[in-house]
Amino acid sequence: MPRKGVTGHDGWVITEALATALVALEQLPSKHQPRTHMEEIRKLLAAGSAPETVKLHLAQAKCRLFPDRDPLTIYDEYGIGDGQG
Repeated sequence: MPRKGVTGHDGWVITEALATALVALEQLPSKHQPRTHMEEIRKLLAAGSAPETVKLHLAQAKCRLFPDRDPLTIYDEYGIGDGQG
């Protein structure tokens, strides 16, 4: 059976890449943040994800980028109180 897209799960790969890129850009000093692009990334992320999962994708991305930080604290930052994920 042929797979959809290039990888067979293109949507997931793109969603994870967008979330990771947005979290990484948020770490830049404010004067270096490409705000217009960041807003566009937010729109793309929202368009490709169920609304209730956007915060989860962002929290997971931050956990990947900062493995030494407490995951529960990160989930709390994104309003995900029970640390699911």
